[in-house]
Amino acid sequence: MERQIYSATKKQGVFGCFEVTIGWFGKERVDYMTYDTKGIWRCYEIKVSVSDFRSKAKKTFCGNFNYYVMTKELYEKVKDEIPSHIGVYVGGMSVKRAKKQELTIDEEILKNSMIRSLSRETEKIFKSESPLFADSMRRQLNNERKEKEKYRSQYWELLREVQAMYGTRWRKPM
Repeated sequence: MERQIYSATKKQGVFGCFEVTIGWFGKERVDYMTYDTKGIWRCYEIKVSVSDFRSKAKKTFCGNFNYYVMTKELYEKVKDEIPSHIGVYVGGMSVKRAKKQELTIDEEILKNSMIRSLSRETEKIFKSESPLFADSMRRQLNNERKEKEKYRSQYWELLREVQAMYGTRWRKPM
């Protein structure tokens, strides 16, 4: 689910970080947080089970827009328990829109918290066994994108062939 929400929010002008601890000695942690060039904060709480969703653990919804990230099965079980202002992502897609809220925490605290968390993530990469990990992942991502384009082109080419043979309504039952 982390990869799905990362992919869904990864756009130019949007900056995200996992496990953002709020405040210097904060007891609250946002599973995933984004900030964009328009000054909008979004917080995402990742929930994997009904017991996780109903847990008494603090749900840190301190953004302008706040979301749960969960599986479709979990969403079907708990959708009536989700407050109207909280949005939901399922499989990297928004299935319930969040309503804009005023920040509940000073924006300077949010910025400082995100900077510290991003720094922690950078430090992890540099201290990892593979200091070239980020470069390796970037190359792998580029290769995956090229492969996706190749398959996309093949799909459209095959679709055109099928349509030439059977017409554009070939999927419709007669």
